[in-house]
Order: sequence, then structure tokens, then C-alpha cells
Amino acid sequence: MKKQVIFIHSAGEQGALQGSSRLAEYLHDELDEWYRLLLPKMPFPENPKYELWREKLDQELSALDGEVILIGHSLGGSVLIKYLSEEAFDLSIIGLFLIAAPYWSKDDTDWHSSEFMLPENFASKLPQISKIFLYHSSNDEIVPVSHLNHFKEKLSDATARVLPGNEHFFYEGLPEIVDDLKNF
Repeated sequence: MKKQVIFIHSAGEQGALQGSSRLAEYLHDELDEWYRLLLPKMPFPENPKYELWREKLDQELSALDGEVILIGHSLGGSVLIKYLSEEAFDLSIIGLFLIAAPYWSKDDTDWHSSEFMLPENFASKLPQISKIFLYHSSNDEIVPVSHLNHFKEKLSDATARVLPGNEHFFYEGLPEIVDDLKNF
């Protein structure tokens, strides 16, 4: 039986060749032999609201049972970590993979949004998660790599992978996550 993986996409348009669509397609092509990849369409990605995305996550996760791996790209990663630190559920999260996720903070005027902000102690409120991986390009032009550093500071057991280049959307794929998932 294939392991269940939910991929939560970024904000912005999600049509063909937009947003997270190419990364999601790449992951599906690379992982289909081992994983059942679920790609829910989050509501109003061009104007995302946390509450609507939270409700969609409730719906998606309640339809599953057993173990699950979660992957969040950009805003999708921010929403996943916030959701996991605030909500109760019965699933066993065996892996959390955050790709170029913004770390929303009251101290950062460019990345300040009370809607998506994590409480200071969010890491202590997370459920038991076997492995957490963080991926970020060293010169990401949309979400600076400093966001990965904030997550790494709070999630000290996470494996952080700083990748060369300026990718945010990873249009050509992300072999590092495929390797990590295959070795999981």
C-alpha cells in the first residue's frame, strides 16, 4: 500500500505552469511508484485567507486515516505549520516537508500578517512528527532564506537543506525532496 502524501500549494494562480503546479507535477511523476500524492486545490489562492485554508485542511485530513506525510510549498508550508500547531486531529504525521515557506513575524514589516503568524512557542504545540525537512534556495527572490533560519531556530531537530540558486517555484523540480522521501 502506498503511503499518503498531501501537497499544499503556494498562494497565487495555480493553473498550468503557474504557482506550485509544475513542482506538484514533478513530485507526482517522481514519487507515484511509492506514494499516493493528493493535491487539493486550496480556496482563493490569489487572495488566500487562513480560515478558508484551515477549513479545507480539516476536510482533506479528516478524509484520511493512518499515517500521512505533509508537504507545503511557500504559503502552503506556512499554513501547514500553523494548522499543525493549533488544531487537534487523529492522524499520525510521519513527515513534514516545508519548501520555501515564509515565516510570518511581528518583527518583520515585510512579512507581517497576523492571519498567518505563528505564536512564539508554536514548536512546542506541534504533534509528534517523526521527521521535519526544510528546503530553501540560498538566493530565493520571493521568500528570503532568512525565513528558513527562523524555522530552523524553532525546529532544532529539523533537517535544513539550503540549495544553491534563486529558485522559489522549483519549476525544474526538487531532487533533494525526492531523495529524502525515497529514503524515508
